Amino acid sequence: MQRRFANLILAGTLIATPSFAGTIYTREDAVRIALEKSSDIKTAEQNMKSAESKVSGAYGNAYPSIDFSATYARTFGVSDVRKSTAISDMLHDVDDQNADINDKILGSVLDNYAYALSAMGNGYRWGTQVGLTATQILYAQGKVATGVEIAKAYKRVNELALDQTKSDVRYNIETAFDQVLYLDSAVAIYEASIAQATDHLEYVKQAHEAGLVGELDMVRAQLQVDELTSGLEKTKKNQVIAKNALLNTMGLPWEEGVDFTGTLRSPDDGSVRFPDTSMNGIRQRRKELAQLRESSSMYKKNVDIEEGDYRPTVVLGGSITYQNGQNRVFKWDAPDWDDNINKKVYLNISMNLFNGLQTREKVVQAKSDLRKNQIQQETAERGIQLELESAVNTWNDAQKQMDIQKRKVDLAQRTLELTQVSYEAGKSPQLDLLDANMSLRNAKLDYMSALVDWNKAYDALLKATGEY
Repeated sequence: MQRRFANLILAGTLIATPSFAGTIYTREDAVRIALEKSSDIKTAEQNMKSAESKVSGAYGNAYPSIDFSATYARTFGVSDVRKSTAISDMLHDVDDQNADINDKILGSVLDNYAYALSAMGNGYRWGTQVGLTATQILYAQGKVATGVEIAKAYKRVNELALDQTKSDVRYNIETAFDQVLYLDSAVAIYEASIAQATDHLEYVKQAHEAGLVGELDMVRAQLQVDELTSGLEKTKKNQVIAKNALLNTMGLPWEEGVDFTGTLRSPDDGSVRFPDTSMNGIRQRRKELAQLRESSSMYKKNVDIEEGDYRPTVVLGGSITYQNGQNRVFKWDAPDWDDNINKKVYLNISMNLFNGLQTREKVVQAKSDLRKNQIQQETAERGIQLELESAVNTWNDAQKQMDIQKRKVDLAQRTLELTQVSYEAGKSPQLDLLDANMSLRNAKLDYMSALVDWNKAYDALLKATGEY
């Protein structure tokens, strides 16, 4: 039995023998390339960069804000503002000898006063304003610090999403790779069966010419070769599709003649262990649950932010502004610290007293979002428990099928050996020999299919427990 089963394993290991017609990828190569080129991972990485930017932006709210503004305007419908007024004109008309010093002083004061009123009332046709303003939030109901915490939680959610995406890509690669190996093995088994059937056909032709067998026996042998050839062609087409699908999952274009080399895990491999199926461990390992926990933290903090609108905001600010007005477009006065530059420092306290109950409704919505997230967590845990139970049952069934398929191969091999001896002794018809060959081929294919199913079940079990 051990020798016959060894022959099966030898046939199965043909999956690790590439044709060297093109590029050859190992399982490790496929996973590495997929992690580098997968569009899903690239999208998750971009989401990660966006999350990191949100953290930096949230910290920015704690720093002072400095703004620069410049305005140059033309005002229509105003008269020129002149330094000389009716009062100064009147003083010029008065003989200086008749005006004493008090008259001159009073005239000068009234002249400047009239000029100021004219500038304020009529304004200048051309005006310039350049300002620099700085503000610092001193208290904002905890929104700044809470906003930073939300941004960090959002970043953590995206980190977990990136890890989950990488895990999904590895799982998809492993599954697709196993399918390619199965089809490679199926092609090898078909080719070996065709070679055997062709040899048998030649033997039957020679026996027919010698009159030892009838024409019907030769037709049956030919039909077996035709059937195997048709099955090989179909399997090769599926093989091409499977390789193309694997390359697509790797993020690579289709390449003709590409090969994949590797082996399938076997239940007899001592390194295969049963994963931890305890829910406590699964809760810690499953990325989906960790994402929901971080999202719950975000929603809780969002409630705090919305409730913060019930409290005041305190802002410290200061500004330096240069203002100047002129009658002509090209005239410009240099900034003077005491004349046309305004300096200001202020402390602003603002608090909303009534906004149509908008704050209250925002708090209600934030609490509703939090509750929906909690419901998602509960639903996800139940779904994971169901997924785990299904994965364990599927793996156990696959384990049983492996044992059955091993025995079927041994039985088919032994049946073929006995039928061959009986046929050569003339005790069994050719049909029995053809059936025995077909049964062995089908048993080998069924075994390889069961091995692939076992690997898929084991991968699904690792994925369900969060150990993938």
